[in-house]
Amino acid sequence: MSERVPLQANKVHAGDCLELLKSVTSESVHLVLSDIPYGISVDDWDVLHSNTNSALLGSSPAQKKAGAVFKSRGKPINGWSEADRKIPKEYYEWCAKWAEDWFRVLKPGGSAVVFAGRRFSHRAICALEDAGFSLKDVLAWIRPNAAHRAQRLSVVYDKRGDQENAEAWSGWRVGNLRPLFEPVLWFTKPYPIGTTIADNALNHGVGGYNEEAFLKYEPSPDNILRSGFVKNESGLHPTQKPVRLMQELIELTTQPGQLVLDPFCGSGSTLVAARNTGRKFMGMEMSEEYARIAEQRLVGEMFSQEQFIEQRQKDTKEDESQLRIVLTTE
Repeated sequence: MSERVPLQANKVHAGDCLELLKSVTSESVHLVLSDIPYGISVDDWDVLHSNTNSALLGSSPAQKKAGAVFKSRGKPINGWSEADRKIPKEYYEWCAKWAEDWFRVLKPGGSAVVFAGRRFSHRAICALEDAGFSLKDVLAWIRPNAAHRAQRLSVVYDKRGDQENAEAWSGWRVGNLRPLFEPVLWFTKPYPIGTTIADNALNHGVGGYNEEAFLKYEPSPDNILRSGFVKNESGLHPTQKPVRLMQELIELTTQPGQLVLDPFCGSGSTLVAARNTGRKFMGMEMSEEYARIAEQRLVGEMFSQEQFIEQRQKDTKEDESQLRIVLTTE
């Protein structure tokens, strides 16, 4: 049996990360940073279970009749059947398929930072803990724009001609509160017994966090992330994350010249951020289309430092404005 050839750094590798990860050298990665599929059926690539219910991805007759609004509806939280209720467990099993390799390739004391959906993030936490990781913290990314699609119950009853219940249920909605934050799971790989984090920082180059670098992006060292998109950045991927957001997480946990791995790199925001901050990167992407987009984004300068500074100043003004509103209403 021939030995696997280690994957090259500073490159996008098109293919299934479950196979590609096997060619990453053990304890060679300083940070795993990835916006993993959330398992909520946003699109075909986000269907990570065996359930074939006809309502999935808006494919039931009623949903087709309603039009594009139901294209990515996914599943109701209560579930319609026993198969629906197995979806969270199947998501855990999917996460467990790659979690052990993440643990293997990461240096002792290194971080794995994972964007996860609110619905199933607890399943991702369990899978990574079972693989050996420790959950360090759960950060909250405040999304700059979040759609709110909670239907009014009164409207439903009004369309049925039921005025009594339309009035009785005025003010009630079906759905969720506006999803302003996304959880960002911060894991670490335990460092060797008998040593300290200070020892590990010298031996492996990771373990602490760079507060000074973090404060270039945020007003205070809190576990709240506010970085958004700069002009003309978004629209390349349905779940795209801002480069600036990925940069602050990279600078928080690594040093220049270290290696950042993104096994689900999508349109390449993590890779661009790593390059912009002087880190080496390694990306993996199942979709050839998105892999090409990621490669194109890595050509030339993505955004100038001036754009990021301008955006930070804008965010700071918005934070101060919101604080004034809160103080006034109190």
